[in-house]
Formats: sequence, structure tokens, C-alpha cells
Amino acid sequence: VIQMVDFDNKGGSGFGVVDPVPDRDAIEAPILDPRENAKINPVTLTVRLAAGFPLGTVESPYHEITSKEQDAETRILTLKNDTVPADRDFELKWRATGEAPNAALFTEEVDGKHYLLAFLTPPRIAPDRLPKKDREVIFIIDNSGSMAGESIEQAKLALDDALTRLKPADTFNVVRFDDTFEVLFDDAVRADGENLAIARAFVNRLTADGGTEMLPALQAALIDRNAGDTERVRQVVFITDGAIGNEQQLFDAIAQQRGRSRVFTVGIGSAPNSFFMTRAAELGRGTFTHIGATSEVREKMGTFFAKLENPVMTGLSAQLAGGAGVGAELSVVSPDPLPDLYLGEPVVLAAIADKPEGMLAISGDFAGNPWQVNMDLAQATKGEGIGKLWARRKIASLEAERSYGTDWEVLNREVEEVALAHHLVSSRTSLVAVDVKVTRPEGEDVSSTKLPLNLPAGWDADKWFADEEADVQGDVPSPQKTFLQNFRKQATQLVAAAPTSEAAAEVARANQALTLPQTATPAERNMIIGLILMLLAVMTGAILRMYGRFGRKVRRAETARNAEARNRLP
Repeated sequence: VIQMVDFDNKGGSGFGVVDPVPDRDAIEAPILDPRENAKINPVTLTVRLAAGFPLGTVESPYHEITSKEQDAETRILTLKNDTVPADRDFELKWRATGEAPNAALFTEEVDGKHYLLAFLTPPRIAPDRLPKKDREVIFIIDNSGSMAGESIEQAKLALDDALTRLKPADTFNVVRFDDTFEVLFDDAVRADGENLAIARAFVNRLTADGGTEMLPALQAALIDRNAGDTERVRQVVFITDGAIGNEQQLFDAIAQQRGRSRVFTVGIGSAPNSFFMTRAAELGRGTFTHIGATSEVREKMGTFFAKLENPVMTGLSAQLAGGAGVGAELSVVSPDPLPDLYLGEPVVLAAIADKPEGMLAISGDFAGNPWQVNMDLAQATKGEGIGKLWARRKIASLEAERSYGTDWEVLNREVEEVALAHHLVSSRTSLVAVDVKVTRPEGEDVSSTKLPLNLPAGWDADKWFADEEADVQGDVPSPQKTFLQNFRKQATQLVAAAPTSEAAAEVARANQALTLPQTATPAERNMIIGLILMLLAVMTGAILRMYGRFGRKVRRAETARNAEARNRLP
């Protein structure tokens, strides 16, 4: 078991802090038990989809939606049930009518600056004309407690499907992790029948349990024992729900230890950590795929492996050319530099220019051949929100630079400047609303309350709340048993009767002590057990020494009495 220990002796204790999320108690919200409480946090949603090309099918795989057509390129989308509880990601997918368009360009002017959003599809080449390389694929699968329920079954199906797609000339390895990690083979092995059978048996035995120590497993997967191998492409496939709080440590590891590897993330479950998944894939120069239902595994893994099996478009760059825009400022942040592109993926970039004139030229190397497309800025469609989109991507690009050792103070200042200029929430800025109307009764103190969250759909409530139930039935003092029982009774009455923010706040006030089981690491428990064992050892040693001294004194006293008795003999 590998744990990250940060020794902090400011308090003079000398003990190490092993939790990689030091402010866990401050940022972690309580979770309502869905077995005894109605779901809360209702959400309404309206989407205006302006695709810039004639739309075909528009669908949401995890929510029922209604669609109203404004014109061939625009849809207004709402939730069919008006409101839904916030317990899963909302995903919207759309396709073009007929063949996908080659390009779409949008522009927006804000404070004299012209923001651009470009979308284009690389040329299509028949798969048999694409050069292919053998691959070394390292699979990482998360079997921690947060994966209990549908998530672990989806992950195992996804990995089994991935193993099926390997070719005999490929090599592979499997790493699994919870609060420990295990590497199946000493090194990547051939994808032959025997090795694949061993891997499938290993995966089928996995169960979701324990904490989440992701960093050691990732570092093990990034170790490249064949760094000089130019015949194979090295790919790391990360299958997880991303339920962690120490994302920056993992970003740093990917940025600094990636080498020639490409890191691909597969998000599992109804509510994966999309922030971590997306950023990890960007830093790893791979892609992010979300699998939210077991029925999607085969389709999405097929699409995913089509990307891995085909060459990428590399060396992408963008610049202004021709007209009065020559030499104008152009900042590409999607991200900067542009990532490699995989089969079927479009180029999407946001940029800023002084003047909307000339051509936006995007070029790269595709399947060993130079490729370029020119887009006339004068023909761009007017849009809204493009400036904010550019700002969000710029901030994301700046924050990603932290993993490469760039001066944090300089980056923080730049993030603040961009966020303030575009009125965005970021790691350095917040939006504050001041209510001038006094609603608190006079004389009543201000109090803070953590509002509870729903357990994500598909997660195993019996597994998540097992610790609390064990505590109630076990060594928890009777007042705490009574509190927990009263909380559940009160929560059911409050939330079921009125699933609103007021009810949620009331539940939260009674729920300050009931939070989601901390799966990030069992370090605190291990430390306590270790301290208890140390104390027992010290006490045992002291007792043994005490009895040893006592025994020696008794023996000396007996010896003295015997000697005295002998002296008294005639």
C-alpha cells in the first residue's frame, strides 16, 4: 500500500498528514440516503442549440427532452418532465442532416475585440488506406468503493470489450486500484489467447470496495520499460468514475511522467468527475469517453477503439492570413497548443483577433500528408457567448500550465484578469450576490448550513451507507444512535413532504454529522490503528520491564533470606 505523506510540523506534533485533500471537511457535502428520503435539488433546463448547419437527430441519452424547431439549424430543447432531480449528468448529442459539414465559423464582438469559434471536420479516408501501428496498451481499472453498483459492472464490461479488440501483435497490461493497487503482469505481454484469458479472469474477480488511491496506480501505468520502441504506439486507458479530490497531483503526474504515452480516460457511471477526466485526457494528449449506462458499453467502446486504432492528426496550428487581419493578435486556447485529433473528431477552437478580416488558416499533418483549410472571417455567423467561451478555455489553458511548473503567481494574476473581464467564476474569482432586504429575524445569529446532495443514480446505497449502519449497530454510543435514527425519521418527513431548498436546508441542519463515506483514502483509520498498536506495544513493554524488575527484587530478597538462614545454622 502506497500513501502520500506530507509532513507538517507547524503544530509540533511530528505526525504526517496523509489525506491528499486537506480541506475535505470544508468542501464535502452531506449525501441523502435515497432508501429513506425523497430526491431533492430539482433542476429545470432550457437549451437553445444553434449548430450552424442543418440539424438531423438531437437526443439526450439520460433524460427525456422535448424539441421545438425554430429553423433548420436551430432547436429549443427542454426537459419533458419540466424538473428532474440533480443525480446524473445531462448529455446532449446532435448530428448533421446527411454528411457532416466540413466547417462552421462563428464570431462575436465584445468591447472592440472579435472572438472566433471554429468547427471543422478532417477529411475522411477509408480505413484500409490508413497506416496502422502495433500498440502497447496499459489498462487501469478503478475498483474502489465509489464504483459499487452499476459502475463496476460497466467498467468490467468496457475492459472486457477492450481486451477483445486487441490484435495478436499488440501488447498489454492491466492495473487495478482501490486503496491499494495491483499490476497483473511484470511487463506488457502479447495479446495471445493465454494472456487474454488470464486478464479476463482477473477482471471478472474484481469487486468494488475500499478507498481510492489513484496516484500510485497511475504512476505505475506511466512507467515505460520500452521507451525506445518506435514500432509501437503506447496508450494508457484509464477506466474510472474519478471520485477523488486531489486532481492536481494526478495532473502533475501525467504532465511530468507521460513521456511517449497517450492517456485516454473512460468515465463510468451517471455522474463521473468530468473535470478530472477531460483535463487528464488533454494533458495526456488523448480523449475522454463517457459511458453512463451498461447498454452503451459496446457502442461507445467500439467508437473509442476506432480512435485508438487509427492514426492521429498532429502538429495542428492556426493563424490569420490575408486581408487587413495579417499580423493581428490570435490566441488559440482549445487548448494551446491544439491537441492531436483522433478519427471522427472535429477541430474546435476559440480565438481572439483585433479585426474580423482575412482568413483563419488551420493546418496539420494527417496520415503522413500535409493538410490545411482556410476559413473566411467575413463569412462567419454572428453568435452570442463566444467571448465567454474563449475566456473559459483561456482560463483552463492557464490552469493546465501549473502542471508544467509555470510560476503560480503569474498564472493566478492572468486567471484573475481574464475572469474579471468576462465576469466568470474561476479558481481565483467568485460572484457575490448581496440581498439588501433583511429577512433574518432581529437578534438571530447568522449560521452556515451545508445543503445535502442526491446520491448519483446507479450508485449502490447499501454499500455507501453501510458504514453508518454498522456504526449504529456497533460501538457508537447510544446518544449517537438516537441522533442518527432521529435524523433519518426527520429527513424522510421533511424532504418527502416538501422537496425544496428550504426542506433540504432543514435536513442539512440535522445532518451536520452524516456525510458521504470518505473513499479517497483510509489513511486516517490506518494511522489511528497504528497509533493504538504502538501504544499497546509500549504498554506491554513497560509491563514486562516492571515485572522483570519485580522478579529480580523477589529473587534477591529470597537469596538474602536463604543466606541469613544459613548463617544462623549452628
